Amino acid sequence: MPRHFIGSIVLTLLLGPVVLRAQQQPTKTIAAQTVEKFKFRPADPLNAQAFEHFYNMEYERSIQEFTLISERHPDDPDAINHLLNTVLFHELYRIGALNAGEYANDSFLNSSHHSADPHTREQIKALVQKATAIEEKRLEADPKNVSATYARGVTRAQFATYTALIEHAWFSALRNAVGARHDHEKVLELDPRNLDAKLIVGAHNYVVGSLPWGVKAASSMVGLGGSKEKGLEYLQETAAGNSETSIDAKIVLVVFLRRERRYDEALQILRSLEPQYPHNILFAMEDGNLLRVKSQYGQAEAVYRRVWLDGRNGKYAGLPYEVSAVALGDLLRGQKNYTGAAAGYEQINEVQKPDPEAAQKAALGAGEMYDLLHKRDLALKKYQAAIALDSNSHLADLARKWVKEPYSGT
Repeated sequence: MPRHFIGSIVLTLLLGPVVLRAQQQPTKTIAAQTVEKFKFRPADPLNAQAFEHFYNMEYERSIQEFTLISERHPDDPDAINHLLNTVLFHELYRIGALNAGEYANDSFLNSSHHSADPHTREQIKALVQKATAIEEKRLEADPKNVSATYARGVTRAQFATYTALIEHAWFSALRNAVGARHDHEKVLELDPRNLDAKLIVGAHNYVVGSLPWGVKAASSMVGLGGSKEKGLEYLQETAAGNSETSIDAKIVLVVFLRRERRYDEALQILRSLEPQYPHNILFAMEDGNLLRVKSQYGQAEAVYRRVWLDGRNGKYAGLPYEVSAVALGDLLRGQKNYTGAAAGYEQINEVQKPDPEAAQKAALGAGEMYDLLHKRDLALKKYQAAIALDSNSHLADLARKWVKEPYSGT
């Protein structure tokens, strides 16, 4: 029970800390919209550009810009937290931990990702320590300092994400998650109109409110009550406003509404984000994934094919758009279109340096399709290719199994 409880809380840890992306404004692509520009903390003209790059998954440029901002404002915890957030999410994406589909259920608990870079781990921990030291010093001088309390909650939430998804230290993650929530609840006590703090509080309310009764009772023992309805209300309130966390609340809502099987609402929110951040491949892929779970297979197929073509034309420069080939193969496979599925998987061979994990999934999938099509020679070649890509993975284990006996679909 503890692991299930902690794991469920970790569901928010992936997206809850996007509160750090708070101080952003609409990008140039939506300049025609009549919305107020959000204020930045700290007030640095480079913030707008840094956040635009962040949301478009141009992480390296965003890291460079947030590094410069933090150097200009060395004693500002918000500046440090922005850099921390970007470094962390860049690493989470690199190791394959930002797949929204995993967080639509609890499969992320057993998901296998690449190992985090040791240097990046140390950088994240150093940034956490630096921000925390500044926040604690300010709170020692004034325990009711709203901005310092808010910033500390953000730092704690980020560290919870790190310890959960990179270190897999569940109890440490839970402790920091509880601390983050309590900090932002205090912010709301001191400033009830603060929409920013409602993001983490709302996300945690939803998750705890979604737990089974027995686990929910256990959660109350560590100071975490929850109401699913209140959580969604907080998130919707934040998403509908022009607060600094409105975009972040929308991202969290997409995940939670998918869990609730409220797919139309999730799609509506997602499609409001896609034009704003056209280079964000996660948004584009999630559009197809939501259509797929809605059983709108033709539309989902069209989305995956569009992502593939856009990627080939350079829209997602530096990002592994070839995941769309795997998604297309999986979709057609589910419809028992084995020839089409094999062709979908084989598209990945057109990419010069495909993502290794995507390439292995595609090779294994193509091999399985060829077995179902009674093309054993082609199947064996694909299984051998899958094994060669990473012989120690669970996908390689499956490939070795199908080398010994043809895949039959059961």
